[in-house]
Amino acid sequence: MATPVQNAAEPGSEGLRRGAVGFTGVLFQSITFMAPAIATALSIPAGIAFSGGAAPLSVIVALVACLIAANSIGQLSRHLPSAGSFYTFVSHGIHPQVGFLVAWGFLLGVIVGGPFLALQMGFIVADTLNAEWGWSTGTWWIWTVLVCLLVFALGYRGITTSTRTGVLLGAFEILVFVAISLTLIVQAGGDNTLQVFTTHYANNPDYSGWSGVIAGSVFTILAFIGFEQAAPIAEEAHEPRRTIPLAIIAACLAIGVFYILNTYASSIAYGPARMTGFVTAGDGNPWQNVLGRQAWGWIGFLLVFLALVNSVIANQNAANNSSTRTMFAMGRIRLLPPEFSRLNPFGSPLVALFAQLAVSIAVALYLGFHYDPYTGFVLTATILVDIFAPMYILLNIACLTYFLRFRRDEFNVVRHGLLPILGALAFIPAFFAGAGIPAFSFISSLPAPLSYAGPVAAIWMVIGLGYLVVLNIRTPQRIAETKLVFDEE
Repeated sequence: MATPVQNAAEPGSEGLRRGAVGFTGVLFQSITFMAPAIATALSIPAGIAFSGGAAPLSVIVALVACLIAANSIGQLSRHLPSAGSFYTFVSHGIHPQVGFLVAWGFLLGVIVGGPFLALQMGFIVADTLNAEWGWSTGTWWIWTVLVCLLVFALGYRGITTSTRTGVLLGAFEILVFVAISLTLIVQAGGDNTLQVFTTHYANNPDYSGWSGVIAGSVFTILAFIGFEQAAPIAEEAHEPRRTIPLAIIAACLAIGVFYILNTYASSIAYGPARMTGFVTAGDGNPWQNVLGRQAWGWIGFLLVFLALVNSVIANQNAANNSSTRTMFAMGRIRLLPPEFSRLNPFGSPLVALFAQLAVSIAVALYLGFHYDPYTGFVLTATILVDIFAPMYILLNIACLTYFLRFRRDEFNVVRHGLLPILGALAFIPAFFAGAGIPAFSFISSLPAPLSYAGPVAAIWMVIGLGYLVVLNIRTPQRIAETKLVFDEE
């Protein structure tokens, strides 16, 4: 059966700039959204607390799970290249009403995603300047506001400028961490061992062997979030039906190898037998304060610090591209006010850019001053997991049902059947882990205010259900239009 895809364009408005981004830009849109330096230094160590010296094995397990999901999203983007991405895929594969709820959930991701990254910039810079040079940690808000303004400026100049900047930023953070990792491996000499790729050093006394490896992989999966974020810039990509699926798979695989290299180097350099304590080393920043100095002294410390700052900027730049394109797509079909489909002279969604800037600064400053920047960061991170993990599950289901219903001639039992089922299952424990729901022994309940994340996400989705009911009664066509693909073909 043919896919019910409509080609459409917004009457009287100029569309996004077709073919403006080549494969490299598309690839780094996904790579920088994963923030590989930040993930290596601050996210993956949370999983290492469970896997210990077997951290590289945990990364391999997480990589396999994420490649399965990348396959599903890549398969959908091959046929449905759209700025709506997530919600367009789910609308086709499952139902437009479910697609609308995905779009509504993504909006919450937009609201907290910018503040999440801005707060991260605030405490990374302020804490480092305080520890090294005695600057007041109260300067965090300055760095938070500055990164929001910088990313706004990049986004305003158009997708070509922002993605080219992303390539440069992403290349820098990757080169720094690869160079330091290789240095640490060479310095280790005879201490290098392949046993870190087995359960030999999975020595957490409460989660020894494979239980620790699996627990570590669940937390490591969260470090891969963003591998699919090439999809929202599909309408601006060159040959999107080819480049977007390839970029999603390539980004996931490349950063997976990057994580394996880094976790191997950290295990060998820090000592695989004592890796369960790695997460607290160096005041909770072991790569900057321990391994960077171990490799290259003060220069290593400085380069890691710059790579982390660079990683936050690159991540927020990529997130800004994705969020503004999704808001543009929602404005185009009137799920948001039509002003969100307005473009500036550089082809960027103007109202969406200003909305993202205002929300990012306002929410970040409120959470940072009401709690502190780190607590605000962790709270927003928890909300993001509550939103994105279910989306990954739905995207895997959508892949299966889409090819089964509309592309039966292409349906492959493994690629479109077995793998999406496994992908959906893999993100269930990841959702519980990120949300702090103790469905497994290695997951603990979250303390306040982190425990507020689940209710916030739930209340937001209840409001979305109410909006959905209103749309069904008054303008059901808007829901049906979540299936539209605005494609030149």
